[in-house]
Amino acid sequence: MTVTSRDRLRRGAMTALQICAVAALYYASGKLGLLQQLVRGQVTPLWPASGIALAGLLLIGPRTWPGITLGAFLINISLNLPSITAVLMITTGDTLAPLCSYALLHRAGFRTRMNRWRDALALVFLGAFISMLISATVGCGTLHLTGALPGGFWPTWWVWWTGDAMGVLVVAPALLALRSARWPKAAPPSRWVEGSLLGAATISMGLLQTSPTPLLFLAFPLLTWAAFRFQRAGAAPCALAVSTFAIFAATRRSGPFAGHALLANMISLQAFNGAAALTALLLSAAITERNQTQEKIEEACRRLAEMVERTAPDTGGPPALPHAQSDGEENGGQARTS
Repeated sequence: MTVTSRDRLRRGAMTALQICAVAALYYASGKLGLLQQLVRGQVTPLWPASGIALAGLLLIGPRTWPGITLGAFLINISLNLPSITAVLMITTGDTLAPLCSYALLHRAGFRTRMNRWRDALALVFLGAFISMLISATVGCGTLHLTGALPGGFWPTWWVWWTGDAMGVLVVAPALLALRSARWPKAAPPSRWVEGSLLGAATISMGLLQTSPTPLLFLAFPLLTWAAFRFQRAGAAPCALAVSTFAIFAATRRSGPFAGHALLANMISLQAFNGAAALTALLLSAAITERNQTQEKIEEACRRLAEMVERTAPDTGGPPALPHAQSDGEENGGQARTS
């Protein structure tokens, strides 16, 4: 076997392993999301699998799309859908949505580091809100045409779209941040204390969100703190936690979600989670961009100082001023004259 054949075989084996990993993660996260299902045992306000799918496409590449299809097929085949045609249609929608999201983000010049405003805006509007219309429309349309939709079309469609979009908004940024995260070796103890306080405050905020008292607005100071002090590494997990607790409250219809219809709760939940994700992503991107600009300015000043130091004449003392030198010559001339 030649070296080229071995390389091809190795690349093929690696691709197959990546596809299987994406399929397994998609299936596991989908089953986890179904624990909070609201409609027909399969429509949930948080579908983490969409975030897994998009993160896999962004980090590994579009060659992993068969893993998305396989994972979606295994989930849909286990939901007792009316026919195999319905399973294939919904699977197709679940595959096309993250592929469309990846294509739009790639066209917009999206960076997985998400260190620019445009990256955060592209993920929210192109990656989540627009692209996930495909899976929600195909899925709800299939259930409606097969007579398997117990409730109204639009409430179910809204829950479906909310779940897929929230999976992209809160799961994908957390995975992207996790991939680029580094262990802070030189962090002072005060930094660790602040991080622990942020984690405790997030858990406390989650408990308040699921309580009968409507205190969802308290999440925004927490997100601001995480974004300013820890940038994306703190803002993305914090947004994921805050949105997850809000979804728990919505599925149990407690707090601000008590006493409202399903459609009204889904609109409120989508508005809150979208605002939370947008706040966390935009603030962290703005702070990161500011820090990078400050580092570039400091580097430019340092190089300028080094350049001035190299070009300055080495006279062993401070250079004489021109007017002082002319005064000395004039005085010396007077002394010689006298």
